[in-house]
Amino acid sequence: MNDPNEGKVPGAPGTAAGGQIAPAQVAHVSAEQKEERNWALLAHVSSLSSFIGIPGFVGPLIVWLVKKDEMPFAAAQAKEALNFQISLFVYAIVCFGLILTVIGALIGIPGLFALVVGEIVFTIIASIKAGEGEPYRYPLTFRLIE
Repeated sequence: MNDPNEGKVPGAPGTAAGGQIAPAQVAHVSAEQKEERNWALLAHVSSLSSFIGIPGFVGPLIVWLVKKDEMPFAAAQAKEALNFQISLFVYAIVCFGLILTVIGALIGIPGLFALVVGEIVFTIIASIKAGEGEPYRYPLTFRLIE
């Protein structure tokens, strides 16, 4: 039998009787924090514009340029999304170069597919994290914009 309170510390901060989070103790998010989270989320989601023909770096670049002085979290996440888009572009060039060779095509074509899937998956994860106010760092990213 599994005890629902197993592993929970009674009386720990943020818990009610029985180890559950007390509704009154959930942190309140101010309107400014919510707006900054939304801008950070927009920076990530806007990079998916590449699927409709707009280069993926445009959205994050705009968010970074507009919010860099007033919203540090949104600016940091926009730079992260921008760096990820630059990295994807470099990886895509490498894959296209490989496709030009017979042997490289065996790596280049699946590589392009992996880039598309990775862009979608990692952007969704980053967007969710940004909406929760947590910073996200994309894997395999060249951090050229600091």
